[in-house]
Amino acid sequence: MAENPKDRYLEERRQEIVKQINACGRVSVAELAQQFSVSAVTIRADLQALAARNLIMRTHGGAVPAERGLRELSLAVRSQQQISEKDRIGAAGAALVAQGDAIILDSSSTAFAIARHLKRHRDLTILTNSLAVAYDMLDAPGVTVVMPGGTVRRDMASLIGSNSLDLFHKFNIQKGFFGAHGLSLREGLTDVSLGEAEVKRPMIAMCRQIIAVLDATKWGQAGLASFADLKTLHCVITDVDAPADLVSQVRTLGIEVVLV
Repeated sequence: MAENPKDRYLEERRQEIVKQINACGRVSVAELAQQFSVSAVTIRADLQALAARNLIMRTHGGAVPAERGLRELSLAVRSQQQISEKDRIGAAGAALVAQGDAIILDSSSTAFAIARHLKRHRDLTILTNSLAVAYDMLDAPGVTVVMPGGTVRRDMASLIGSNSLDLFHKFNIQKGFFGAHGLSLREGLTDVSLGEAEVKRPMIAMCRQIIAVLDATKWGQAGLASFADLKTLHCVITDVDAPADLVSQVRTLGIEVVLV
């Protein structure tokens, strides 16, 4: 049976897309649609098929190389980025936590920075899906750590699975601290991992106060999956290099922005 020319062109286009993503580091759906003279719907189908074969990683509005995507997801790598900024953000976040509180810390590297400033607290309960936070609290006798069930995600040292959070409902949770791959006016808080986003959404719904903790590089960025609308946030803690125009726009929404 003769090969369908359309199938051959489709595969050639997808191979070329992979080459371009690896060469450029990041491409958008709009750019690819224009280059190949096809619709955005067609390009999204291409990217989805390539992602399923682990040849690329999807992002909001485009794609990045698979290797880079895995590096961006790694907790070990994230913890070595913007170290001083995250430490200042961590100290500012910890200053909002009172003795006797029950709080949520997600599995982000910035939330991990908060945990390190909470070791001397007393009667504090930390609810977290982060194995790294739980391990780091072993030498904090005044802190009780509560974890959900779920599936271990090795690169982020976290537990994922939104159906495993029933235990958290037993607590009155004063504050939740959430890191993000990006913060934007349209997409809100986003993550590059669908599994992480699906855990964060119900955790956010449990908190009386929701505090985003992210460094300046995350402003104006958007990852694969949104997990919080900006209107749900009470506060954003970030560093002094955050873009002034975006900070101003977020403040006009009635959200406190703390620059450290």
